Amino acid sequence: MKQIQPIQIWVNGSVQTGNFINAYIINDNLQDSATFYWAIFTAQTDGIQLSASNLTMVEPDYSVWDATADINDAAYQWICDQLNLILI
Repeated sequence: MKQIQPIQIWVNGSVQTGNFINAYIINDNLQDSATFYWAIFTAQTDGIQLSASNLTMVEPDYSVWDATADINDAAYQWICDQLNLILI
């Protein structure tokens, strides 16, 4: 789980603040695509999940991600870039 710049999200009739993102890979063909599940939470522990979905990374992003020194940080950065979020 990584901290993000706070973001306001409309959830069930009220505005909530998302402060953390969690992500993990749910599929990787080990060739040219990977699918990640992501979720935004209010807090790191015991936080409320505000939003969640999947994102699929394809070429050329897949090759760049696969060649990075820390693929975990690179995955979080790619996901945040896709969602217009800022990692802290």
